[in-house]
Amino acid sequence: MTDPHRRIGFEIELTAPPGHSRRTLAEDLATRHGGQVRPVWHHDSEPSLVPGLGRFLHLTQGFEVTRADGTPLVTLVDDVTLLDDLDPRTPPAPGWYRILSDDARLLALLATVCDPGAPLATVLDPAATLWRTEVEKLGPVHRLDLPHGATIALAAPQGGERERPCELVTPPLATGHTAALDALLGPARDLGFTVPAEAAVHLHVDGAPFHAAPALANVIRLFAHWRDPLRTLLATNPNCRRLAPLPAPLVAAADGTPTFDDLRRAADEGELTKFYDVNLTQLFRPDPIRDTVEIRILPGAIRTEDIINRAALVDLLLARCEDPAPIPRPPTSPAAAQDALLELAAEALADRS
Repeated sequence: MTDPHRRIGFEIELTAPPGHSRRTLAEDLATRHGGQVRPVWHHDSEPSLVPGLGRFLHLTQGFEVTRADGTPLVTLVDDVTLLDDLDPRTPPAPGWYRILSDDARLLALLATVCDPGAPLATVLDPAATLWRTEVEKLGPVHRLDLPHGATIALAAPQGGERERPCELVTPPLATGHTAALDALLGPARDLGFTVPAEAAVHLHVDGAPFHAAPALANVIRLFAHWRDPLRTLLATNPNCRRLAPLPAPLVAAADGTPTFDDLRRAADEGELTKFYDVNLTQLFRPDPIRDTVEIRILPGAIRTEDIINRAALVDLLLARCEDPAPIPRPPTSPAAAQDALLELAAEALADRS
C-alpha cells in the first residue's frame, strides 16, 4: 500500500450503528487525540414535496474534531443520499434537528448568526433578533417569519435516524494519507460503524494542475471516454446516487484543442453541476470555495487499504492527464480497455520514477 503523491482531501461515507450517531464517533476521536468537538453547520439540499419549489435547502448538525494542538482532524456531517440503511419510521432522537429555507442567501446568513450547538427551542432566536421579530412554535416546528409574513426559515426535529449517517471529511492531506485514515477508520470500526448501501468515497485533489487546458481536457476525456472501464476497475457502487456522465457539450469541447475559456463556455452550455462522476465546477468559479477536482466514483469503504489503493490508481491516472499529449480513446473490448487503463497508470508510474 503506497500513499498517493498529491494532496487529497477524503470524504468517506459511513453509518453509525443503531443507538449511536456521528457525534458518538466525534467524541471518541476527540478523546483519543486529546482534542475537542465543536458543533458546525452542514449545508445541503434535497428535493421538495411542495409544488413549485424544486428543492429545500437546509442546515444539519455536524461536528468538527480537533487534535490537542488545535489543528483540524476531521469533520463529521450528514449526507442526504444515505437512506437505505435507515428506518424512516423512527421518531426524532433527542436534540437532533435541521433548519430549512428556500433561499441560499438567507441560509448562509442563518448559518452565521445561529449556533449549531444550540437546542432546537432557541436556535432561531438570534435570527429573530436580527429581523426584529419572534419565533413561532407550531407543534414540534419552530418558524421564523418576517414581520410582513414571508417565512425565513423553519427549524424542525429530524427523525428517520438521520443522526446515523456520518460522512468523514478530512482536511487536505499532502503526506501520510494511510496513517491519517487509519486514525479515523480504526475507531469507526471499533464502534460498529458500517459502509452504507449507497456509499461512496470522494477524493478532493489539488486543482492547480488542471487549470491548464490540455490537462483539464484530458481529465474530461478520461472520465467520459473511459467511463465504463474506469468504473469497473474502481468498483463504483451501482447504488450510489448523484453520479452521471459528463455533459455532452463539455465532452465535445475536450475532444478538440480547446482553450480554458472554451471549456468554461462548454461547461456553462452543458449546465455543469457537481453531481457528475467527476466534479469540475470549482475550476470554473472565479472565487472557488476550494480549488479542487472531486473524484466521486470510488465505492464506499471502511478499510484504509481499500481507499488508499484506489486513490493511488486515480493519482497515477491524473498524472497521465497532466501530460499535454491527449489521452487516446479506449479499445472497444471491455477487458482490453481495462488493461489499457492500467497501462496508462503504469506509464505514469514509470515517468514518476
